Amino acid sequence: MTTQTHSLGKSFALCEAAYLVAIVVALVAGVSVRTWHPITIALVADLAATLAVYAFSAAYSNSSFYDPYWSVAPPAILLFWIAGAPQLPTVRQIAVSAIVLWWAVRLTYNWARRWEGLSHEDWRYTDFRTQFGRNYWMIDLGGIHVFPTIQVFLGSLPLFPALRIVDQPFGIIDGLALAVGVAAVVIETVADQQLWGFLAQRKPGDILQSGLWAYSRHPNYFGEILFWWSLFLFGVAADPAWWWTGVGAVAISLMFHFASVPMIDKRSVERRPGYAELMQRVSAIVPWFRK
Repeated sequence: MTTQTHSLGKSFALCEAAYLVAIVVALVAGVSVRTWHPITIALVADLAATLAVYAFSAAYSNSSFYDPYWSVAPPAILLFWIAGAPQLPTVRQIAVSAIVLWWAVRLTYNWARRWEGLSHEDWRYTDFRTQFGRNYWMIDLGGIHVFPTIQVFLGSLPLFPALRIVDQPFGIIDGLALAVGVAAVVIETVADQQLWGFLAQRKPGDILQSGLWAYSRHPNYFGEILFWWSLFLFGVAADPAWWWTGVGAVAISLMFHFASVPMIDKRSVERRPGYAELMQRVSAIVPWFRK
């Protein structure tokens, strides 16, 4: 756990500095491989930016520097790929860009309003520090920084055909992708707002069981998963040959199901009496009728 003390204002300033450095590093890395395929260029720049953020995480002994990366990387990738599109603007380009930017602004705002600054670190990271001790740096670099970056990059791959392939007109699958994307952001927004209100007045041991949370233990994760599947639908709408880009949505869905949800549920069982019983009645991710 970090032992340094920072005001919230200083914490935001340091975080902004970290991401400004990451942008510069990404640009330099991208230029160095500018003759490569645009997907590879984006990956190299993405990983370089991640290493820059990791340098700040290591220097300040706080892995939460990386937390907003999940929502700021996709818009940067989108802007790079759309800059090389053969035709601007198409309906598909406008639709997918609007969904990504809406999602990114909302998710980044939700992080910012809940962030307690660098005097605090996400409980999952502090648990890992305790568990792995001096070897934590490997978990920090590989598991907390690089692995999520690769997941987000894979999830963003459908943006390439959606932005670069313009032969296929906006069609039924695009409409479905747009509907899923809108639903995803709305569900995440409502779930996070309900959680925000609950946290503001909860008492020790309280469990959120109203609104969307009455039908899913993690409705915000459900919305997040839908977002990545909407990108996949936009990609295959542009060209079905890019069906393989669904690997990103699959990977992210599996991560939430097998890693994020079990970790949070385990912590909730330990801290909230009655949560184990709630798990028997309420769906984990997909909203459904209570048992």
